[in-house]
Amino acid sequence: MTGEENLDRAAAMLDDDQVEKKRQAEVDELGERVIEALRTVYDPEIPVNIFELGLIYKVDIEDDNVVKIDMTLTSPHCPVAEILPEEVRQKVFAVDGVTDAEVGVVWEPPWHPGMMSEEAQLELGMIS
Repeated sequence: MTGEENLDRAAAMLDDDQVEKKRQAEVDELGERVIEALRTVYDPEIPVNIFELGLIYKVDIEDDNVVKIDMTLTSPHCPVAEILPEEVRQKVFAVDGVTDAEVGVVWEPPWHPGMMSEEAQLELGMIS
C-alpha cells in the first residue's frame, strides 16, 4: 500500500469511528427518553411505575429506531395482562424519534419483589 492509500484508509476509519460515536450518542439519548416514557406506566394495583417495579427486562433500539422491549408482569394471572403491554407500546411509540415499538411479554426469569428498585421498595414500605 502506498502512503496515500494508508492515509485514505486511516481517514475512512476515523470517519467511521465518528459516525459510530454519533449514533451511540443518539441511541443513548433515545434510550433515556424511552425509559422516561416507561416511568409513566403504572400497574393500576401498585403505586409504582413498571420500570421501578423491575417489570422491564430489556430495551433494544434497532438501527432504524425500532424499539423492542421485553417485559414481564407480576403474575401470569395479572388482571392487566391484556392492556399493560399495549399501553407500554403506545407510550414508547409516542417518544420522538421512535419509528415503531414492539413489546413482548416474557416469563423467564419469573418476577419477584427483589427485582424492584430500592426506590420502589421504599415507596411500598418493604424497606426503611
